Amino acid sequence: MDNLINAFALVADPSVLGVILGASIFGLFVGAIPGLSATMATALLVPLTFFMEPLPAIAAIVSSVAMAIFAGDIPGAMLRIPGTPASAAYVDDAYQMTLRGQAERALGIGLVSSVFGGLVGAVILTTGAPFLAEFAFQFSTVEYFWLACLGLSCSVIISRGSPVKGLVALLIGLFISTIGIDVTGGHPRFTFGSIDLMGGVSFIPAMIGMFAMTEILRFAMAKQHNTASVPKSSSSVYGGQWQMMRRNKGNLARGSLIGTVVGILPGAGSDIAAWVSYAMAKKFSRTPEKFGTGHDEGLAAAGSANNSSLSGVWIPALVFGIPGDSVTAIAIGVLFMKGITPGPMVFATQADLTYAIFLTFFVANILLLFLGYFAIRGARYVVQTPARLLMPIILLFCIVGSFAITNSVFGIAIMLVLGIIGFLMEENGFPIAPTILGIVIGPMLEDNFMASVIKADGNIIGFFDRPVAGTLGAITVLIWTVPLISMAIRAILRRWTTAEAQDPRS
Repeated sequence: MDNLINAFALVADPSVLGVILGASIFGLFVGAIPGLSATMATALLVPLTFFMEPLPAIAAIVSSVAMAIFAGDIPGAMLRIPGTPASAAYVDDAYQMTLRGQAERALGIGLVSSVFGGLVGAVILTTGAPFLAEFAFQFSTVEYFWLACLGLSCSVIISRGSPVKGLVALLIGLFISTIGIDVTGGHPRFTFGSIDLMGGVSFIPAMIGMFAMTEILRFAMAKQHNTASVPKSSSSVYGGQWQMMRRNKGNLARGSLIGTVVGILPGAGSDIAAWVSYAMAKKFSRTPEKFGTGHDEGLAAAGSANNSSLSGVWIPALVFGIPGDSVTAIAIGVLFMKGITPGPMVFATQADLTYAIFLTFFVANILLLFLGYFAIRGARYVVQTPARLLMPIILLFCIVGSFAITNSVFGIAIMLVLGIIGFLMEENGFPIAPTILGIVIGPMLEDNFMASVIKADGNIIGFFDRPVAGTLGAITVLIWTVPLISMAIRAILRRWTTAEAQDPRS
């Protein structure tokens, strides 16, 4: 209770509230621009957080992402262009309502659902994370090694597209994390004689490059940059929303829980949570044929999953130091930059700060209810802002931010190189999220592996002789082997079927 009281005092500071308000407006603007994601909003905020205290820095990230995830619905409903990947799940329903003159009602459903899901997720985060932290106190280097392996494996399996490409993207991230001085042996690795690479690849310029710079390059390569007209709306934002919530109370509750659970899985994120929740709502609906035609069930379910997942991703980030998505990967980098190491000890040594971070989720979602209204009212003008005016400003932010973090031109070079790598990866269907998680978790994976090997004296049994370590290890090994076994079985069956078809006696 004392921690909560102290946390209230920290969050109630006018400077913290001012940062939350400013970051919220920034997040709404960025999220409403097609092509500018919530992750990009976070990457652009990093240079500013460099000059902030830990709480305002994290509060800025939390509030901007909560706003940007909702604001991605605006171009989806108005132009049928999802502003963020999370909005793609229900863009058809929202746009069909816009064509019927119900654009503000569609966005109002998304707004109310997002706030509901965000508050549910914040409650689960506040009540569940401390208990998990107490459990995590019993973890040794072996458990953290298997936990890192499990998180990396999940990021590959649930990444959109080919799992093989997800694995390749992960290996790229792990390779980048090995550049620099070997912590165990003290030998330089992959530095090619460069003194700047001795300290490894700086995390923040890498993040800015792989997200913001990638979008800038994609814009530069695009042939057309047109804006579209928006059909006139005859509905209201909050009209009939209470009745909508009563009709969809099951979808809202299920979507919020699904979003939180999916968010806990490292690498999943709000976009996967939205797709899963939308699919579940359609499966349990009495009128599944209406989905995609402007139906509010899918909007309510996926909208609540969007923002509830934002709280879920912070559970592994704060409790175990493993980012749940790209945003928390950036946030962990910011915390490290402030001298704070995420993990179970943060609940003991920085309890006031931890609970203050929890409270910012409540503040951000309540603020979304009000700011979202004005964003919807002015949405027609925001979505038609010419991108050619925004991209040069974003590029300037990227350059200044990368230079400020490293205090050298080398940081700008890292941003440019990884921006080109990220662009080439996405153009060829390779997801960026596993690469980012590889960069973040790579050092943790290597350090805990080497420490575990030394303690076990090279005996592999040492990785399974503790109950929790054995369980995590068995789950991870199953995740690795089951797809391979399934592929082998399918290949055998395919050969058997082909042989039968070619046998003239069959």
